[in-house]
Amino acid sequence: MQEASHRPVSTSKTVIVLGADGYIGWPMAMHLSRLGHRVVAVDNLARRQWDEEGGTESLVPIATMEQRVDRWLACTGRTITYERLDLCDHDALDACVARWRPEAVVHFAEQRSAPFSMIDREHAVRTQVNNIVGNLNLLFALQAHVPECHLVKLGSMGEYGAPNIDIEEGYITIEHNGRSDRLPYPKVPHSFYHLSKVADSQNIHFACRIWGLRATDLNQGVVYGCETDDTVLHPELITRLDYDSIWGTALNRFCAQAATGNPVTVYGKGGQTRGYLDIRDTMACITLTLDNPPEAGECRVFNQFTEQFTLNQLADLVAGARRHHGQDTTIVHLPNPRVEAEEHYYNAKHTRLLDLGLQPHFLGETLVDSLIEVVARHAHRVDPVLLERPSVDWRTGGNEVWRQYADEGRRGALARATVELVGAATRRPPAHPGGNGLAGGRSVPEPAARPAEPAAE
Repeated sequence: MQEASHRPVSTSKTVIVLGADGYIGWPMAMHLSRLGHRVVAVDNLARRQWDEEGGTESLVPIATMEQRVDRWLACTGRTITYERLDLCDHDALDACVARWRPEAVVHFAEQRSAPFSMIDREHAVRTQVNNIVGNLNLLFALQAHVPECHLVKLGSMGEYGAPNIDIEEGYITIEHNGRSDRLPYPKVPHSFYHLSKVADSQNIHFACRIWGLRATDLNQGVVYGCETDDTVLHPELITRLDYDSIWGTALNRFCAQAATGNPVTVYGKGGQTRGYLDIRDTMACITLTLDNPPEAGECRVFNQFTEQFTLNQLADLVAGARRHHGQDTTIVHLPNPRVEAEEHYYNAKHTRLLDLGLQPHFLGETLVDSLIEVVARHAHRVDPVLLERPSVDWRTGGNEVWRQYADEGRRGALARATVELVGAATRRPPAHPGGNGLAGGRSVPEPAARPAEPAAE
């Protein structure tokens, strides 16, 4: 076990991290705590419930939130306060904001999977209600109690789509019929999930205009990696790593396929271009954003990524990294389950965070090797079907793979809940509610405060 470095900030803030049990939320909570901020970690654990529902799981076993905050205290002597609540429960969220009166809120608490939102009508509605209503509740709570608070909201580069012009950072100057104006950049999102993010962006922009709130909307690219200075301190501080087609990214899937000796599967022609960044750069971007807040009434937008790659370039990078170790990796192209341009122009501006001092970690074979090594250590947890076959098609929704694993997930969750209820009658209650150990295999789900309207990472 390593010791955490302590680099206190000049001005400590009370920061609420929403979605703090998530892939980025948990490392961010630790990062801000290490920097000396008072961190309140909020989540309703819906992301774990969605794993149960769909028969998926993190490749790397993750601890419960109670175990995480206890371990963080033991490793660093610093306290992260965990509160379980749902952003769609306005009264609970309003009370939380009123109680802590934060100087900043970092908002990750949304359903963040495009394929999940495309499974069927129910998942599309659930995604948009969860994301849009939760975000609206937050805006009203901030306006009521801490209108001077800095809202840092995680958006998505997928909001823009793939236009045949350069993508600006949030705003574009348009000249039309002899007049000009600076307006929010037009958006053609990729999914019902990305549509919810567009609505969030519009609502935040509106709230800043009419209430004088201050906000930074971070249109983030695809994040890779799972290790930061804090996650490596102890196994109970590790964040999740997803490889399946619903929750994982293309790079994660490629690395998992290479590590297990399977072909790398590229959807479609492979010319789809996106922005990417290292998870450590996400920590740095949000820290820089917090240290340099906007003015009251300002809704500023940063495009948060460091490099652009096509799917073919990522596949070649993974194959090249394996080749240097004497292992051949085959690249195959599958029919694209998404409706998207497979060869297109893509040039997105991303200078504002660099101007604030971001020093990027660029993707190279060394980092790809480290990702593959993480997968190799947990290769026994890789499900070959979820690794190789898409679960959702944009045209027809959840397919036979989704239905099979969702059915197994529901049956398994019911069986485990029954075992837990029977066992509870014969043992002492755990020290922390829901403290059911590392989430290896399938963890017993905790009861949701409002299961119909969860807030996730």
